[in-house]
Amino acid sequence: MQKIFNPKEWLTEAVPAQKVKHTENTIPNTVYEEADTIIRELEKKGIDLTQSYQDWINIGFALSEEFGESGRDLFHRASAMHPGYNAEECDRQFTQCLRSKKSGVTIKSFFFRAKDAGIDISLGKYGKTSEKKAGEISGEFTGEFTGGEMLGQKVTLPNFPDSLFPQLPEFLKRVVQVAASNEERDILLLGSITAMSACLPKLYGIYDGRKVFPNLFLFITAQASAGKGRLIHCRQLVNPVHKELRDRAKELKQRYEIEMAQYNAAKGKDESAEKPAKPPEKLLFIPANNSSTGAYQLLGDSDGRGLIFETEGDTLAQAFKSDYGNYSDGFRKAYHHETISYYRRTDREYVDIENPCLSAVLSGTPQQVAALIPSAENGLFSRFMFYSMNVRPVWKNVFESAAENGLEAYFDDLGNEFYALYGNLMRNPDIKFTLTEEQKMKFNELFAEIQTMYISLKGLDYMGSVRRLGLIAFRLAMILSVLRILEHGEISETMVCEEQDFNTAIAMIKVLVKHSAKVYNELPHEIKPQKQMNKKEKFLNSLPRNFNRQKYLEVASGYGIPGKTAEGYIASFKKAGLIHHEAQDDYINLIVEEGEETKEVEDG
Repeated sequence: MQKIFNPKEWLTEAVPAQKVKHTENTIPNTVYEEADTIIRELEKKGIDLTQSYQDWINIGFALSEEFGESGRDLFHRASAMHPGYNAEECDRQFTQCLRSKKSGVTIKSFFFRAKDAGIDISLGKYGKTSEKKAGEISGEFTGEFTGGEMLGQKVTLPNFPDSLFPQLPEFLKRVVQVAASNEERDILLLGSITAMSACLPKLYGIYDGRKVFPNLFLFITAQASAGKGRLIHCRQLVNPVHKELRDRAKELKQRYEIEMAQYNAAKGKDESAEKPAKPPEKLLFIPANNSSTGAYQLLGDSDGRGLIFETEGDTLAQAFKSDYGNYSDGFRKAYHHETISYYRRTDREYVDIENPCLSAVLSGTPQQVAALIPSAENGLFSRFMFYSMNVRPVWKNVFESAAENGLEAYFDDLGNEFYALYGNLMRNPDIKFTLTEEQKMKFNELFAEIQTMYISLKGLDYMGSVRRLGLIAFRLAMILSVLRILEHGEISETMVCEEQDFNTAIAMIKVLVKHSAKVYNELPHEIKPQKQMNKKEKFLNSLPRNFNRQKYLEVASGYGIPGKTAEGYIASFKKAGLIHHEAQDDYINLIVEEGEETKEVEDG
């Protein structure tokens, strides 16, 4: 009786190992020789790269994508390390991999898996090319995190490279020059960019066919007393914008009070007197400790624009957990400028906030990240830039300061400078930001590689994070480019990204993707219970490719299925297109023939 591969059995049911027939390599392919050498090392050391079903599938995709049919023997040898290895199942799976073209998993993934398992890929012939193929992507994007953190080792996460900072706009160079460490320098850069992203309403670009603004979400995470308190100075950069909005709100309120007094005096005498509308409560900083209606109303009153800036991330987390304050849905929608709708009970008014532009700067401990984002699958995770600070137990000279009059005065001066840019932008037409054609090509190639690697490492659940990192990179480039106006003073309706700003945004992403991966790994993951197959599914899964009535009755008997019931099952399989009635007493199981996974078939 032929048995179709079942992932659950691969994980739980040991099948006696069968002898693998080694075939000669018939193609003079250097990469093939490299893979062959790696597998010989795995065989020598008894290392199993296929411990999980997903690992096994990905290796099949990698080998079939690179070598085609010639990779079958390599797949058998790699699979034979697993105690549940079965030659027929392995054959069938490789055939499915061959038919499932463009899986997105390449030979780079195989080389990286081997390196991660302790194989020195600098050995022998394959060192010259595999280091280049696998190392370029695995080292650059996953680095110490995937090689160390996933194995339970303590990992030092990378800082932004020193080469990045001389390429920054002059304004940002002055922001970071007062930092006392690489970590402080990085969080000042990220915090200032994110805070200013809330104050660039005239700047936009077209990304994936949609109009997007520069708004970003940032979470700086570290243990207590690690130094993330420096982030508070980034708030000072946009304080003048907040002050202007509050002054405007105050003026509107005073005018409203005068108009109200006039209305009260005239309403008994003048029937045409109209009660004045309450003025909007304009501001930049939206308190995180808020009700959902309160948060939305403040956002709406400020023309759909705002900044949540909290140095304790659990403030927002506690609001989201309360019945009245859970505005997580609107928070996620605002990231993509999707319309937020809410109902104001006091005024009995239904309100739509169209194209909301919200930015967020948060900091907190890893526990506070988990409080805000309860699971790795939560949609909030993929919307944030994460930066996880390394703890350095070194006493800092608390009397040394890079700013003569203290950091508060220093950042106040920078805030006034940014405010001048804000005012200049507000007086001019909208600015459309765009990349050059060459930058677009590099951008797509880069994120295709990042997506391939991280889906291979973490599965499809991580795809949303990678794709939003692309949007984050685009928004970073927008902000870097607009700050150049402080240097040259030119404002035009179209802004083309300078090469140095494009390279800076990409360099930042290459570091941030590692920090994001670490935070993702530390969050709880939802355990999705595997659905057990019923008798009907097992019956279909056990039918060979070609069978007759006698054979299917024999298979049915093995599961205790009566003959009449089996006949009914066969009829329903035919109707569902799962089997084909080729001729009299001659059936073909299309599940086996087409290499598809077993489909659930409802009774009746």
